[in-house]
Amino acid sequence: MSEPRVRLSPAQLQVIERAAEAAYPEEACGLLVGRAGPGGAIQVSAVEASANVAEPPRTRRFEVDPKLRLRLERALRESPDSVMGVYHSHPNGRAEPSETDISMIFEPDMIWLITAVSEGRAGATMAYKPTEDGAAFQPLGLDLGGEDA
Repeated sequence: MSEPRVRLSPAQLQVIERAAEAAYPEEACGLLVGRAGPGGAIQVSAVEASANVAEPPRTRRFEVDPKLRLRLERALRESPDSVMGVYHSHPNGRAEPSETDISMIFEPDMIWLITAVSEGRAGATMAYKPTEDGAAFQPLGLDLGGEDA
């Protein structure tokens, strides 16, 4: 069985990277809209930026604005798409889950994209999914190419 994959377009990745750079030195965050495809691949159809509404300091934590989540859930009711995941940045950190991220696992089916930002410049972006027990993350493949990949 192949590794689960997350597919997004280069333009969608650029939206995430630009948000991460603009928020630096704080964490940027947002939601990923899409659907499950063949073989369990997640096809991202939209990237929705959110204000980081976490309590300061926001250099090591994020919280997506719940108003954005509710608005998206309502807008997607008649759509084949749904909120599939979250993205956020790690200022001066790595594109891997932190202990804080692990403590924030509340939805086991949500994918997480994490973008490393160093000195205000976006670097690597990696995809993860919570393990079945919700105690950690497992890496997912990340395909850039969108629907045509």
